[in-house]
Formats: sequence, C-alpha cells, structure tokens
Amino acid sequence: MTTQTTDIPAPESPFSARPDYVARCIGYGTGAITIATGISLGYWHEGFLIAMAFFLVFPHFTEIIDKRLHWTRRTALTWLSHLDAFIAGTLLGMVGSPIEFTAPVFLMLNTSLILIGNKVSWVTANSVFLLTAVTGGTLLGTKSPTDLPPELTLACAAGTALFFSALAVYASNQARYIAKMDEQLRKEVDRYQELSQQVSKYVAPQVRESILSGKKEAILETQRKKLVVFFSDIVGFSSLSDQMDAEPLTDLLNGYLTDMSNIALKYGGTIDKFIGDGIMIFFGDPVSKGIKRDALACVAMAIEMRRHMLKLRKKWAEHGLSSPLQIRMGINTGYCTVGNFGTDSRMDYTIVGREVNLASRLESGADAGEILISRETYALIKDKIICRERGTIMAKGFRDPIPVFQVMDYRRDLGANPSYVNHETEGFSLYMESDRIKETERAKVAEALERAAAKLKRGAVTSRGAQPATRKPAAPKQEASKS
Repeated sequence: MTTQTTDIPAPESPFSARPDYVARCIGYGTGAITIATGISLGYWHEGFLIAMAFFLVFPHFTEIIDKRLHWTRRTALTWLSHLDAFIAGTLLGMVGSPIEFTAPVFLMLNTSLILIGNKVSWVTANSVFLLTAVTGGTLLGTKSPTDLPPELTLACAAGTALFFSALAVYASNQARYIAKMDEQLRKEVDRYQELSQQVSKYVAPQVRESILSGKKEAILETQRKKLVVFFSDIVGFSSLSDQMDAEPLTDLLNGYLTDMSNIALKYGGTIDKFIGDGIMIFFGDPVSKGIKRDALACVAMAIEMRRHMLKLRKKWAEHGLSSPLQIRMGINTGYCTVGNFGTDSRMDYTIVGREVNLASRLESGADAGEILISRETYALIKDKIICRERGTIMAKGFRDPIPVFQVMDYRRDLGANPSYVNHETEGFSLYMESDRIKETERAKVAEALERAAAKLKRGAVTSRGAQPATRKPAAPKQEASKS
C-alpha cells in the first residue's frame, strides 16, 4: 500500500553544529588554555606544547572522522566518550591529578555521559578515567598537586564555567525548539485526526476499527465467510421523489438513513452501502458473535426498524407528508465472498455472491411493512422469533422456487402478555411499547386510552341512535299503498 504524506516543516534548530562537538571544543579548549597558562608561568616545561596543540586539534579531527565513518550517533558518542575519558585521565595523571583539575574535568565528563543516557557507557568511561589517571600518575607523573599556582585553578574554573554556560544556553534553546516542534506536531495530529474522522464516515465503523487496530490491511484481499445479509428500501419512494422538492426530500431521506443506521450500529451490523433509499447491511464480518447470534441480531434490528418506521410516519405526517411510507426488508444467510474489491488506489469493502443476491430478491418480493427471511435464516432464529410460512417466490437468477418466511415478532411480545401493541386503520393509529413506558407516565397513558375508548363508545351509540332517522322516508310509501 502506498500512502502520501505531507512533510512537517521543522522549526529552525538553535545550533547548526552538533552539541557534542561544541561541548568537546569547549572542554578541550579549557585544557589548552590551562596548559598555555602553566607554560607561561613556568610551571610546566615547553614539552606540554604538544599536549596543548593536540587539545586544540583533536575535537575537529574527531568531527571529520565521525562524518566519514557514518557511525550511528549512539555508537559515535559512546566511543568518543571513552576516548575523552582516556585522554583526560592520562593528562590528569601526568600533572598529579590535583583536585582543582580533577573535579571540573570529572563533572564535564559525567555531564556528557548523562546526556548520552547509556548506563554501560557511563560505567565504562568512568572506569577508564580513573584507571588512566592512576596509571598516568604512576608512569608519567611530573608534578605534585601541592604546588599548583592559583592562575591555573582560575583558568580551569573559567573554562568549566564556560562549558556549563554553553550547556545551559543550548538546553534553553533546545527546550524552546522542542516546544515549537511539540506545538507544530500537535496541530498536525489534530488536523490528521479531523481528516481521519471525515474519511472514516465513508466506511463502516467496524471496518475502520479493524484497519486502525491492525487486524485488517487496505489491500485487495477477500475470503469466504458465512454471513447474514440484509436489504431494505422504502415502498413508493420513487413516486414520492417526483412529488416533493429536492430539499425537503433530502432532509427526509437523510433523517431516515440516520435513524436506521443508528439502529444497525446498535445491533452490530456492518453498513455496506446506501443505494438511494435502500440500505445494505451484513452481520458476521469483520466481527462475528457466531452465526446464530448474528442472525438473531439481524432480525432484531429489522423488527426495531419496522417499529421505528411507525414513529417516523407520525413525524412526517405532522410535517405535512400525506403518503404513509413503509419499508420492506429481506434477510438471507449463507456463504459470501467478503473483502476489498477494486484497485490499489480505490477499493470498497463489500460482499458479493449468490446469497447476497437472494437477500436482495427477498426484499424486492416483500410487501410494505413486511420482513421476509430465507429458510436458512428461519432455522437459526425460530426459537426466539415467531414467523409464518409465506409460501415460495420465484426469484430472478434462481431456477427453483425459494421458500420464504414472514417475521412476525419476538415470542415474548406475541405471548399472553405482549409488551408491544400496534394497530392502524383510517382515522386511528396506535403504537405502544408498554415495557418502555416510565412508571410515572403509565397512569397518564392509561387515562388517555380510557378517554379515547369512551369517545369511541359514545360515537358508536350516537351512530346507532341515528339509524331510525334513515327509515322515515319509507312512511309515505305505506300511506300511498293504503290509499
């Protein structure tokens, strides 16, 4: 998979040279100045000029060699710190390792080692420093540390102060540099998260999570899996689209798709696509709870969609929509090919196969408000859902008649004490889920139902009492016969 990324422009670095090179120049420069001061005072003989020249050249020499060898930074810092420890320990041993020199050099060396952040290097470099200091004092020692001139102590102290001042400046600049980088990276992360949220709306949440977690890759790959496939559409929507303006029609359709999508996600369905007012959903990939539970979840989703449609119809009627829109649904279970189809640059995560086509044919063969399922799906859910045989249908692309079943409702809802009641006729609509009514509202609902029942009874009595009036015209006919 090839991805294109936008380079993040980095803030300007506070130093063009590497900090270890700058620190080495200051440290060895301090040594060179101290040696020059000792020679000018006659404390050291002119043979120390060789050491002074070495201290002035060595940092630049190591920088050139480092660039030519192309070491990793950790390797270069480790080996150079060991070499620094060897050189510093040897020179200190030669001059008797006075505390005025040893303490500052030890501090500078260990500060550099701490910045490297390697415990093994720290132990090794300090061991080399102590060993060479003792060995250098034994084999090459030329002075006793008791007669050290104060000018040498001052020169070494000044160089040490310069070293730590430069380190403080570098640390301050580096902190500001890191703060700028952090702010810039945070902005980029926020931007990419926002873009990711925008792009993720074009794929199902389950597919997005599978890709982000690394369980799936965006490559052209498919597999065979047993899935539960669902199709639905709105009956009469095409004719409605010819009657309504584009804007209210769009609002109606988007509201419908939003509500149905929320129901699908609630039951764990993977929304494949929207086809106008049609919806294609499947269960069993990328996450499956077992084919039986997947089938139950799909049918439960369909039942809730059918119930929710009653609420939407009432809402649409309040906004002036006279057409009583209903949905029809089809569900089938079987082996499908699922995965990424398309090209390397544009792919679609979807399902194909004979079982997908059958689910679509079941939806087309369903009546308004009906949920048709195949025999395979019925076998999985019949112990929880009441269904009735619907006979067979002839489906396009299938040679033999297809046995189908109509989903009625949950067994608990159609038992002796149903919690779900729905009845519609001209001038009357009742939709009730008694188990979802709050205890504080039950009395008000019961009172409203009693008032409605009383009005129906009074209307029935009135219509019965008005019936004799319709027979009055028959009297003149009887009088005429008598005459």
